[in-house]
Amino acid sequence: MKIIIAILIFSLIIIFHELGHFLLAKANGIRVNEFCLGLGPKVFGITKGETTYSLQLFPIGGACMMEGEDTESEDGRAFGKKSVWARISVVAAGPVFNFLMAFGFAFILLCNIGYDLPVLAGVTEGYPAEEAGMQAGDTILKIDHTRIHFFRDISAYTQFHSGDAVTVTYERDGERCQTVLTPKYNEEYGYYMYGFQGSSQKTKGSVLSNLKYSVYEVEYWIRVTIDSLKSLVGGKVSVNDMSGPVGIVNMIGDSYEQSVTYGYYMVFLQMLYITIFLSANLGVMNLLPIPALDGGRLVFLIVEALRGKPVPRDKEGFVHMIGFVILMGIMVLVMFNDFARIFGF
Repeated sequence: MKIIIAILIFSLIIIFHELGHFLLAKANGIRVNEFCLGLGPKVFGITKGETTYSLQLFPIGGACMMEGEDTESEDGRAFGKKSVWARISVVAAGPVFNFLMAFGFAFILLCNIGYDLPVLAGVTEGYPAEEAGMQAGDTILKIDHTRIHFFRDISAYTQFHSGDAVTVTYERDGERCQTVLTPKYNEEYGYYMYGFQGSSQKTKGSVLSNLKYSVYEVEYWIRVTIDSLKSLVGGKVSVNDMSGPVGIVNMIGDSYEQSVTYGYYMVFLQMLYITIFLSANLGVMNLLPIPALDGGRLVFLIVEALRGKPVPRDKEGFVHMIGFVILMGIMVLVMFNDFARIFGF
């Protein structure tokens, strides 16, 4: 069951990503030759109009294949024949649709369970928050220059800025206060703490507030993804700490097994939560300026817009090919690490 759920989640996220490319291609008059889910040999396909809709053997990945996207074409409706801004909109649509999907699912989730406001339930004795005079009922507004919308924003910030002194802006009885906190290392838990105590209580808001906090939910996952990448580049974490498809399937399986004991409604909510995270994560990753990804293609299109003429197709294709090979190498390494963690070798 857990593998089926993982495949369904991956498939839904990928379909929505490729749907963004597909709809913007159609809107800009670009011929779409094939819209497929999966990779490898074709299992079956159906042709409607000019487009073949197909399912491939391996349920990982997908594609919206447009005429003249990677090769020269004399077709007037080819990708390369359209204006640079039309092509930018088509390429950017995939990640944007991932963010839209995360927003829609976040709205459903928050309507069901509410959101965790950054209101202190208390402060831990002997830690900086207590020493600075903070108390239960204080609402955290900002940590340094980062706005805080959820209590877990605080945990995420402290995780990625472990040991750093921070400026905390909070509100008490309608008045804004500010203090500088230097975290204290907790030997028992093995990490730095400011002494904030949160509550597990959720706030259920109106439709409008849920829409607002759904934006914050997507923002939260985008920021976590970006901070994770910064930690990777900065050497705080290594490639060995990354998870690929195998690790994610294992995570989904663990979440399913833990939540199913509380009923299928809880499974539904937990899978929504995971889908929001993965969809926002995919949106960010695809916008990275790496060859073969949407972000890499956008770099070439922006260069074309600035210089008034495209980069030679053969040179761009070569860069994307090298980027694809490197990405596949990283994927193999990450998958090996996934198997190593799961099976303990």
